[in-house]
Amino acid sequence: MPDALPPCSILILAGGRGQRMGGRDKGLVDWQGEPLIAHVHRAVRPLSDDLVISCNRNQAAYQAYADRLVGDAEADFPGPLAGVIAGLRVARHAWVVVLACDAPLVDRELIEGLLRLAVAGNGAAMVRQGGFWQPMFSVLPKRVLPVLEQAWAAGERSLQKALLREAVQGLECAESDRRLSNFNSPDRLQD
Repeated sequence: MPDALPPCSILILAGGRGQRMGGRDKGLVDWQGEPLIAHVHRAVRPLSDDLVISCNRNQAAYQAYADRLVGDAEADFPGPLAGVIAGLRVARHAWVVVLACDAPLVDRELIEGLLRLAVAGNGAAMVRQGGFWQPMFSVLPKRVLPVLEQAWAAGERSLQKALLREAVQGLECAESDRRLSNFNSPDRLQD
């Protein structure tokens, strides 16, 4: 990573139910001969000495891809906001890259672009694609943790809505940008 970019923690969210995958743990589903998490790991490992995976099951399988594992504070898979809160609590660096475990085409260029935007704006940065925010591709300052905890305590469960309580810089990406593909259903695994 260029010297101009500060150190960052990487938080990969792998704590969902996998409902669209028939209950299978998405990060561990094979694509091109490897679990989806292996593809994401390969893209991000060179970027950080602090790789955290938020997972609520199969911790032994995820351990090979992480420096640390966290789980949601509440049972019953409460959603990505819970995973982000758990990850921010343990992140070692001031900047945290948030990614989903089912985005195997993410690359270093996208992540560094988000990090540059976040640092330049001194706040959160998130991908915008076709006019829509994509919170599973974002960089957050660790200092946003109290804002997210407050949103959670107030009953908010949407990561996007909680993040948008603060100013967020948008990294515009084309609708056709394959790096943003989420492999979150069995038919996507054929891509």
